[in-house]
Amino acid sequence: MDMLTLDKVYHAKHVLKQIIRETEVIKAPKINPEAEVYLKTENLQITGSFKVRGAYYKISQLSDEEKSHGVIACSAGNHAQGVALAATKNGIKSIICLPDGAPISKVEATKGYGAEVCLVEGVYDDAYNKALELRDAHGYTFIHPFDDENVIAGQGTIGLELIEQLPDLEAVVVPVGGGGLISGVAFALKTLNPNIKVYGVQASGAPSMVESLAEDKIKCLASVSTIADGIKVKEPGEHTFEYCKQYVDEIVTVTDDEVSSAILALIEQHKLISEGAGAVSVAAVMFNKVPVKGKKVVCLVSGGNIDVTILSRVIKRGLLKSGRSDTMAIQLEDKPGQLLGVSKIIAQLGGNVVSIHHERASEDSDITDCILRIVMETRDFDHIKKIRTALADAGFKIVKK
Repeated sequence: MDMLTLDKVYHAKHVLKQIIRETEVIKAPKINPEAEVYLKTENLQITGSFKVRGAYYKISQLSDEEKSHGVIACSAGNHAQGVALAATKNGIKSIICLPDGAPISKVEATKGYGAEVCLVEGVYDDAYNKALELRDAHGYTFIHPFDDENVIAGQGTIGLELIEQLPDLEAVVVPVGGGGLISGVAFALKTLNPNIKVYGVQASGAPSMVESLAEDKIKCLASVSTIADGIKVKEPGEHTFEYCKQYVDEIVTVTDDEVSSAILALIEQHKLISEGAGAVSVAAVMFNKVPVKGKKVVCLVSGGNIDVTILSRVIKRGLLKSGRSDTMAIQLEDKPGQLLGVSKIIAQLGGNVVSIHHERASEDSDITDCILRIVMETRDFDHIKKIRTALADAGFKIVKK
């Protein structure tokens, strides 16, 4: 396999010039007030993710013989769309193997870019095995989502753009799944300026690169679980593992709740839609998982292809995690005026009641009591504390339910 060089990354930049969008870097002062934070908006890239960079460059470098047979890939999302678009632009056939449980929106988007979709019963690994089977049977070229030098070179063009856009950049925070994106970005940045810190972020439910680096050998996780489906990878690549070892300063993890809060912050503060995998970098900076205090730092928002059905759940979770919503259970004496007393205190302190559920005869309470469950909109955790303290001071008993 060809070695990765800076020349190759610059060549990829030249090849991609007419195809991709050079995404904007925007200032994000509220993400972490203790750092000078910027967002690299790859969620606004064509196909909605950075993946098109690596896929297009890889396909552009195939021989005429390879192109005549067509390409095959396996992906549950962004890589599929990148390969489909790249193949169509190069006038070659593409087949994408997807697990049959893939979101309908992603299946339709992949077809929309001109690919033939092969739905495979089971999960990603089953789709991957089917793709290899078809490759061997028909002579297609397999386009790996991350463990390929040309794919990595394509992703590395983001690093070149960042150096041009922010020459005095001090740190970059990058989402990590299989490691193709961070390998390319870290290689380009560190080769041009070894002083720039490069931090990776994985979901705490899918820490394959974190564990592999800790044990200094590639680990395959038994299972992975996270809302950041774009980085839900059980095992890093051989090449990407080596690049991360050599060029990445540290890789940290964030929880699904932290990711939800980051998605919410991007929507509210910057009118940007990010998928879970794209928001992990923002979550790491928001919750001080990486040492960027006082630094000029870029969070790479790698993609924006979030399923709209998940988005509403993520927003709800994000509101809870950031103190913008609170659910309380209050034990009351079952007599007139109690509800008025509670709602008056909440209203005076600026809370907004969203829903109320009033139930009698809970087995844990006195026979003359009832439980009042309230969901309310709040400003932050301090606001919640003030309301709860005022209710307790007025003699209302808040129970953990």
